[in-house]
Amino acid sequence: MSHPLHLFTYCPRCGSSHFVENNASSKRCETCGFIYYSNPKTATVGLIFNSRGELLVCKRSHNPCSGMLDLPGGFTECGETAEEAIKREVLEETGLVISKLKYLFSRPNIYPYSGLAIHTMDLFFLCEVENDSVVIPQDDVSACYWANMNELDLNDFAFESIRSGIKYLTDYKERDGNH
Repeated sequence: MSHPLHLFTYCPRCGSSHFVENNASSKRCETCGFIYYSNPKTATVGLIFNSRGELLVCKRSHNPCSGMLDLPGGFTECGETAEEAIKREVLEETGLVISKLKYLFSRPNIYPYSGLAIHTMDLFFLCEVENDSVVIPQDDVSACYWANMNELDLNDFAFESIRSGIKYLTDYKERDGNH
């Protein structure tokens, strides 16, 4: 997988072919001086627990990583806040309506897309839903189920950010004495 900047061979401002690597996150035009940065895309992740303390886990229905586990969430859209994005994504993927949410932490990730390594910053939200009794897998999700966090195999999850986030939560609960 290659970094998306390799696709840019001409300056988007002046069209010069003297568009060279500036650093790991940018290219610079030697003709007009324009610098193009490729910063991480923002994605959201919903941590949804039922009354038994089980985490909502989803199975991916599309590539990348079709068939592997994930948590509900996805990319933010232009003009959308992260809070709006997580509400939209959870509704689209599970049919659940978020009634309350709280930002918790972030994790960097690399999302493989069309042979490119898309760098993301995944924002994790603790989400309360109006009614957790009916979960309807839809959109990019083929199945959803409630799982005990201590019984999850992190290797079953598609992305490093999700594995890292679940591990962080599990470690925090163990340190804090909340099970």
